[in-house]
This record gives sequence, C-alpha cells and structure tokens, in this order.
Amino acid sequence: MNVVYRFRIYPNKIQQELFAKTFGCVRFVYNRMLAEKKECYEKTGKNLKVTPAKYKAEFPWLKEVDSLALCNAQLHLQTAYKNFFRDPSFGFPKFKSKKNPVKSYTTNSVNGNILLKEGKLKLPKTGWIRIRQHRKIREDACLKGASVCLEADGRYYVSLLYFCEEKPVETRSIRQAVGLDFSMKELYVDSNGKHVGYPHYFRNSEEKLAKAQRKLSHCRKGSNRYKKQQKKVARIHTHIAHQRKDYLHKESRKITNFYDIVCIEDLDLKTMSGEHHFGKSVHDNGWRMFTDFLQYKLEREGKKLVRIDRWYPSSRTCSCCGKIKHDLKLEERVYLCSCGNRMDRDENAAVNICREGLRMSGIILEKSEKAS
Repeated sequence: MNVVYRFRIYPNKIQQELFAKTFGCVRFVYNRMLAEKKECYEKTGKNLKVTPAKYKAEFPWLKEVDSLALCNAQLHLQTAYKNFFRDPSFGFPKFKSKKNPVKSYTTNSVNGNILLKEGKLKLPKTGWIRIRQHRKIREDACLKGASVCLEADGRYYVSLLYFCEEKPVETRSIRQAVGLDFSMKELYVDSNGKHVGYPHYFRNSEEKLAKAQRKLSHCRKGSNRYKKQQKKVARIHTHIAHQRKDYLHKESRKITNFYDIVCIEDLDLKTMSGEHHFGKSVHDNGWRMFTDFLQYKLEREGKKLVRIDRWYPSSRTCSCCGKIKHDLKLEERVYLCSCGNRMDRDENAAVNICREGLRMSGIILEKSEKAS
C-alpha cells in the first residue's frame, strides 16, 4: 500500500528561486500540451500525443529544472482527460493559472535522487533542504516520489510517497457497533446518545479574518503591502484548516479504537449546503473529511464503515416501534411517536442508522457497549 508523509521544508533563497522556476515550467508545459491537444482535436477530430521533450529544443530554459517534474505534468494531464471521459462531472481539463497562490510539482525517486537523512531532504536539482520531520518513517517503506508545494501563506511543504508492504489484517469478530448521525450544530450524535460537539474554528475566527480582509481591501493591488497582507489572510485560513484537520483526526481515532463497525448516512453535502442555506455550517463541520479519515483508519484495523442510502428515512422512523412519521418538519428537534417514544431527533436517527447498517451487513449484535 502507498503511504504519504507530509513535512514542512525550509528552502534557502536560491532553492526558492529554483522552486519558482520549476512551478512555472510545469505550468507552462501543462498548458502548452493542453492547448495543442485541444487545437488538434478541433481541427482533425483526433487525439494528439505530445511529450515535454519536444519543447526543450524550442524553449532551452526547460532544461534548467527537474525533467521528471515535466513528465509528471504530462501524466497529470492524461489523468485529467481520463477522469473527464470516465465521469463528465469532473469537468474538462482547465488551464493552470499563474495567479493561483498554491503551486506544486511532483517528481519521482530514481537512483537515489531523493534522500531523507538526519533532518535534511535531497531533491533533484535542488540539493539538500532543511526539513522538519515530526514523524518517523516505517523501516520497510520504499520511497517512490515527492511533491513540493508552496501554500498561499508562503510556507513550503513536501509530501513523500512511500510504498509499504501491507501487513495481514486479522479478521475481527464484530462486538461493538455504533451509528453516527450528522449534526449541523455539532459534529455528530451517536446511537448511544452521545453528542460530540464541534469547536467551529471558522466561525470563531470570522471576526479576525474579516478584519484582515478589510485591511487587504485598503491596500493597492500588486503592491508589497498588498502581498504582505494577502499572506496574513492566507495564514488565518491555513490555521483554521489545520485546527479542523487535527480535531477530526483525533475524533476519528477515538471511534476507530473502540468500535468494530461504524454506520453512517451517505449524504449529499453539496446539495445540503446549497438548498437549505447551511453552506457555512456544512463546510465548517468538515463531515466529509471526518468520514474519509474514519474509513481509512477502520480499514487499516480490519474494521468496517457502512454507508446506508441517503434516502433511508432515519429521522422519520421511530426507533422503538418502526412507524414512519411522514409529516416530521425540520424544525422539530424532539421526536414524538404515538407509541409513547420521546427522544432527541438526532439520537433517534442515529439508532436507526446503526440498525440499518447492521441489517445491510447481515450482523446481529447481542449488546453494544458505550464508548467513554
């Protein structure tokens, strides 16, 4: 299996200039190939096969950067075309903009051209760069490639791709199960009645962000002061994203450590954020990121994540008698049933999600304990 380790790097001024050249050359090659392919198809109806090598004679400055980075630009364009023809919702490949504050390139490990040793990283053409390695690399890991990224806040990161032999995962007996219901005000409510709150990092930083953006609007566009303030705004956004990611990693780890099977709804968050005017709450919650973290963590432990159909009436169905309440309104937060059942709407939905997930998996549990 492939494992990615992401670290911050600290290039000097000469290395930063080389990175800037590489970003520009990769963007140039990608856009050039895309333009020629589009032109050829419009004129002849045939697909043009191009490689970065054909441009080096015409543009000799392409030889100054890592050739493998240019080859990866070709592979990324091919992937973009494949994704579009496989699923048109991906959209037709677009030209890369020079104005995009986030820049990156990818290179491959060949004959030891990429090395990580004693707090330093060696990259092709760049040489040794200081790196902040906050995690240990698995001893059996084999380095395959690296992606260098310049974030909008001006910080550099490298993502190292390793291949690790997949360890045999023991098939676990299902003893603990839980259902999670997405909550707009919280992160989720589980089938044991536990409400897990969400710190709302974006909303807590809204005032600080608005102040920084107002200051940016008063700067002359393109000036040094404008660029400096632009980085300050980007750093606030980056800090919010890092807080959210850290919190969701920790919460998904807690669930993975305790439960053997986790059941959730396969929600269409894009539609939810648009139709019900909950866009800010949905995006700040980070539910999609949370479920992605949960899935890969559970799979590595030999456990299971079950996604039930989004149209399953989990909120409208009584968890005691099974009766469906068709006239349930969104503002009704307490579920009342004619059988006498009275409980929180989200708790009721979480119980139903857990039962439906177990039914889909063909699993019957005698008892499920609660996580502390």
